[in-house]
Amino acid sequence: MASASAVPVPSSHLDAARDAEPATRAANAAMASRLPFSDKADFEAARKGLIAEVPDGVVRTGGGTVLWNLGEYAFIDGELAPSTVNPSLWRMARLNLANGLFKVTDRLYQLRGFDIANLTVIEGDSGLILIDPLTTAEVARAALELYYAYRPHKPVVAVIYTHSHIDHYGGVRGVVDEADVKAGKVKVIAPAGFMEAISGENVLAGAPMSRRAQFQFGTMLPRGARGQVDAGLGKSVARGTPGLIAPTQSIAKAVETHMIDGIEIVFQLAPETEAPAEMHMFYPQLGVLNMAENACPLLHNFIPLRGAVARDPRIWAKYIGDAIAMYGPKTKVLIGQHHWPTWDNAKIIDYLEAQRDLYKHIHDQTLRYMNRGWRPAEIAEVIDLPPGLAERWSARGYYGSVSHNVKAVYQRYLSWYDGNPCNLHPLPPAPAAAKFVEYMGGAAAVIEKARADFARGEFRWVAQVMKEVVYAEPQNKEARALCADALEQMGYQAESATWRNAFLYGAQELRHGVFQMPVRPGMGADTLAGLTSDVFFDLMAIRLDAAKAAGQSLVVNWRFTDRGETLVLTLKHSTLTHRMGETAANADVSVTTTRATMDQIVMRKLTIPDALASGALKLEGEIPKLGALFAMMDPPTGMMFDILTPGDGR
Repeated sequence: MASASAVPVPSSHLDAARDAEPATRAANAAMASRLPFSDKADFEAARKGLIAEVPDGVVRTGGGTVLWNLGEYAFIDGELAPSTVNPSLWRMARLNLANGLFKVTDRLYQLRGFDIANLTVIEGDSGLILIDPLTTAEVARAALELYYAYRPHKPVVAVIYTHSHIDHYGGVRGVVDEADVKAGKVKVIAPAGFMEAISGENVLAGAPMSRRAQFQFGTMLPRGARGQVDAGLGKSVARGTPGLIAPTQSIAKAVETHMIDGIEIVFQLAPETEAPAEMHMFYPQLGVLNMAENACPLLHNFIPLRGAVARDPRIWAKYIGDAIAMYGPKTKVLIGQHHWPTWDNAKIIDYLEAQRDLYKHIHDQTLRYMNRGWRPAEIAEVIDLPPGLAERWSARGYYGSVSHNVKAVYQRYLSWYDGNPCNLHPLPPAPAAAKFVEYMGGAAAVIEKARADFARGEFRWVAQVMKEVVYAEPQNKEARALCADALEQMGYQAESATWRNAFLYGAQELRHGVFQMPVRPGMGADTLAGLTSDVFFDLMAIRLDAAKAAGQSLVVNWRFTDRGETLVLTLKHSTLTHRMGETAANADVSVTTTRATMDQIVMRKLTIPDALASGALKLEGEIPKLGALFAMMDPPTGMMFDILTPGDGR
């Protein structure tokens, strides 16, 4: 997953929400009748080993600002789901309220309910091994403080990142001091490719990914039975200060065993599964298998709604199968970095086999229909989970869904194009919408027909057709309102937390507009510093305004003294390219500085004139040309671009 900070949302936005329509009430009642709600085993597991809950359910800054507040979910107070929430999702929302410090087994504890992910603590011989220090420093620090309130105050000797999503590393500065890492007092361990994966997923496409994450997590929705109730993997994403301390040790072999402060850890790499860089761990002395985020008690996603490279469910299933074969017979407790553990070997094997088959089934059946010529939307309508999986709570689609996972499989193998040449070069959305609405007799006629379909409960079609009217006439209040009403009912029916959040946040934006936030740097200082210079200049290249660069050419030598790096940056054909490790004899400008200085300039903490005056930046050659290059770059922009309407005059 990716970060998505919450902000206060006016309660009037929730007041504007409508009640459940009869069709929604019927759909949710049908869901309630076909799943085993009498099974309470997960509720017992979610609270097993509880030592103490999150104090007051709140995490604050030193100044009192609330960063995390479980009290916002006080409305989730009983088994009976309100008519505006899918009853299966309501059940998960109740389970995800379990919070605090938990003893899993001797020497292993978990802090849950401080964030969307878990912080796992293993007690070594002399210190603590921390696994996945949450999203932000403040919540990670608060979680560790709760641990220390009930357990001996041992120093942290190692931090392990299971994978390359920010909720599993962003809070590291809240639990360790980087000086201790540099001094060798604290190891930071991660799977091979960890830093590259962070760059690939969260940097080059960081702004649109963050914008889309608002829909996935519902961070800007009011909490309530008509708003955000859960995020599937947990309640929500914590606010605060994310950071990063680069790994000091990478796990590079398929299986590696290391002794860390008296604890034997067997690392199993599982790349290209839930994250590009991910790994499982087995702790033989404890009989505990940690599956990171590859075997949560739900159906995960093969592409998150925020966006990412399509994941490979075939290899995902394979790595789960490998874990069963290698560690299954010796496992007494199964944990993950979300949700609650599973105890008892037979239950663990059964659970993991179901997870393995869940991902493989969706993959294989999608390929089966693909090979018969079916298109993604068609396949998504016919594939469902088979008996033995469909009735399992641990296979329900709270975070992913069968439908959008099918489409992810299709995309991974055959791309976005469904093979029909009519869909190869269609008009863009706005002009196409104008033609559709014209052909259908105009906006008023379309809205009148859609109202009748809404009354019949055909919400999917109403949203689909109203989208065309909104794109044709973005200011049409009737179309926006009806589209919002349809999305809202779809949200009320959704079992997937991410689908619910997306539908309801879409409705909110149609009613109230895009919530404008101040422009901020696209990434934190730690992430920027962690980028290779190769990726740093790729990031520069995607900001180049091709029109401003037309007809221009430029060659710049760069030398970063703190990294011992040289490279040549070339502007030609309105495109920036670079070659690492080279120096051009014909350079127009030569720059000598440090990457740390360039990072400060990019973060707007240092100006170029000040860097020149201090000697931190040295230039030779046709200096004005370098200024001209920077003038060709897009300025920092907010991420709050339009999604529900064309925007930007399109």
